[in-house]
Amino acid sequence: MPNRFNPLDDKIKHLKTPNRSSGSDTAAIEATVKHIIANVRAQGDAALRQYSRTYDSVDIEAFEVSLDDRLEAVASLDPQTRKDTEFAIERVKAFAEAQLRTILPLEFDALPGLHLGHRIIPVEFVGAYVPGGRYPILSAPVMTIVPAKVAGCDQVIACLPPNAHPAMIAGCHLSGADRIFKVGGAQAIAAMAFGTETIPAVDKIVGPGNAYVNEAKRQVFGQVGIDQLAGPSEIYIVADETGEAKMIATDLLAQAEHDVRTRVGLITTDQKLAEETLVEVERQLETLPTADVAGLAWRDYGEITVCADETAMIAYSDHIAAEHLEVHTRDAHSTAGKLRNYGSLFIGKLASVVYSDKCCGTNHTLPTMAAGRYTGGLWVGSYVKVCTHQWLDERGVAAVAPPSVRQSRTEGMEGHRRAAALRLDQQ
Repeated sequence: MPNRFNPLDDKIKHLKTPNRSSGSDTAAIEATVKHIIANVRAQGDAALRQYSRTYDSVDIEAFEVSLDDRLEAVASLDPQTRKDTEFAIERVKAFAEAQLRTILPLEFDALPGLHLGHRIIPVEFVGAYVPGGRYPILSAPVMTIVPAKVAGCDQVIACLPPNAHPAMIAGCHLSGADRIFKVGGAQAIAAMAFGTETIPAVDKIVGPGNAYVNEAKRQVFGQVGIDQLAGPSEIYIVADETGEAKMIATDLLAQAEHDVRTRVGLITTDQKLAEETLVEVERQLETLPTADVAGLAWRDYGEITVCADETAMIAYSDHIAAEHLEVHTRDAHSTAGKLRNYGSLFIGKLASVVYSDKCCGTNHTLPTMAAGRYTGGLWVGSYVKVCTHQWLDERGVAAVAPPSVRQSRTEGMEGHRRAAALRLDQQ
């Protein structure tokens, strides 16, 4: 990450710094993924079967999950799990619908006779990658499939690893996936990008995954659209002296159990809170069942930074641009209004990241690795195109043709000059 924080370095001190950088040499991953993509393009389903045997230790005859198998997966859900999944679907759907209502078509008379505008057009074919991962994240298909259906995409397919938990298939079905395929990893991304005998090519691929999935999305970008390139999960908390060490430590470790490379951190103006949180994290790790993951993440990527004042705290948080950013200050809404770089903001102590991760309605597919400096996360707008149009009558031609003719002549583009002049000459 480029160092843009030098002007305020004298106003911060690190009580705990990461032992490792979140960046790594990806040359080997790039080469492996390039080979996988080339094989899938050349051999289609045969390559997918080969990689299923190699990486998932399964022999796949039919990649597509049949309707009977989809219904069986739903029927086998624990009743409460199904209710909770449907609750999450309704919350995500409601928020996506509210967001979509803010994306409006436009018709604008720029000049007499010059009419400009744009239409909101859903992406036609979307591919949602649903990760298997360390845990069966039941909300994962909800976050990628439901907004696509709300946006009005014609077809949404889902790919998930062959050994994914059956509840993940049920989640894809309940979320509205038109077709579901048991293909995971970089090979799934290649299949959705280029198509195989079984899996149709899509226009855009969304959804998180491991380093190989992420690299595959990078390599197929251009052939298809992608939502974003996401690294390991992140959580940072900005807090003043009103922060509670127990709550902060709990939320940091909750996110840390995602992956051993999760970045977790506290940015505070209070030295005492920083010291108490450091002790509290270690205390909670003693009884946390997932400490084998969360403890490594904390050891290698955990950070506690003490800032001289709120200005420095805000500036350092904006430098980090965390995927998930919690605000634990006396006036959380005031602090939140001063922050600008983050994936999703959790305002006040009651707004835990876990609520968004699971079911409150905002999307948990968010920018990492400081990408919050230039983009937000997945949302219903990721599934639509804002496409402009224009039409002119004689008054519009009279206004724009002369400068177009002159500009074309200056640029030496005679074809352009003729096209601009033709309409003017015909009036």
